[in-house]
Amino acid sequence: MERLDFDVYEVFAQSDSMSPHVHVFNVLASSPDMALALAEENFFRREGYQSLWVVRRDHIYQLGFKDRVGFGKTPKNYRTTDDYKYLRDKWRHYREHPMGKGGEASGTVDE
Repeated sequence: MERLDFDVYEVFAQSDSMSPHVHVFNVLASSPDMALALAEENFFRREGYQSLWVVRRDHIYQLGFKDRVGFGKTPKNYRTTDDYKYLRDKWRHYREHPMGKGGEASGTVDE
């Protein structure tokens, strides 16, 4: 008798087109087609899903916490207005001292 090799497939389902795929369960199957058929039989019968994915468990790779040590939080100061506080004073100065005919403002701006 021939022995079949089975792999564990993780099943991800999407409830509607605007939702993300979420892990729902896993199946033991001999091929991706069989895993999809088992997942469809077990889940599409009960609930309506927009999409169904099956992925062999050993094809899923993970970046663990120890591996992320080199990836610190990158500063993104350009996304906040903290570095632009000087602009308020600059605009106030130009409102109070409009440009003359020569194109230069009368007075200087402290930054």
